[in-house]
Amino acid sequence: MVNTSLRRASTLLLVTIAFLVGCSSSPPISNRGQMGESELSFYVEDDQAYVSGVLDSSLPQQLTQLIKSHPNVTDLVLVDIPGSLDQAATIEGARMIRRLGLNTHIARTGYVLSGGVDLFLGGVKRTIGPGAGVGVHSWYDAKEWGSEVNLADPVHASYVNFYLAMGVPERFYWFTLNAAPSERVYFLSPEEFYDYELVTD
Repeated sequence: MVNTSLRRASTLLLVTIAFLVGCSSSPPISNRGQMGESELSFYVEDDQAYVSGVLDSSLPQQLTQLIKSHPNVTDLVLVDIPGSLDQAATIEGARMIRRLGLNTHIARTGYVLSGGVDLFLGGVKRTIGPGAGVGVHSWYDAKEWGSEVNLADPVHASYVNFYLAMGVPERFYWFTLNAAPSERVYFLSPEEFYDYELVTD
């Protein structure tokens, strides 16, 4: 009887450990086809614009139209941003947010992944709600991983200059290259939000 109880307890312990280990691994991010199904959308309520969906080439135009139609908007609330299909448009959108003096906030239990993080960094003031997820990984341009590109390649400087302009230390860029490969995502801890100066408050 004692041996049976011990055996059951051991089995339960192993199952629990296996479950916890499984939860700690980085989940795969959506592939391009799945991401394409999540259309970029905006919903305005008072002075806040709620943003959801995949960032694409229409982002700068949509932001421009948003402010023209709702000049009272002061804050962009990012609800669920699974990534970007056009990094150049995402960077342009982030710089536009900064020029317009808008703030960014990741909704409570919301998430931003990959290029969504870059958009978030455009905010003059940046805050993250409780339980929100911020996921990063190395970029991949269909030929090579960002972490494999020669350190002297100008592509690195373009990213570093963007982060510095947004008030984020250069080391954050190098961290993202090694945090996870492009098909997976690493979720930052609340401590890392502050360590990498992603939040301003």
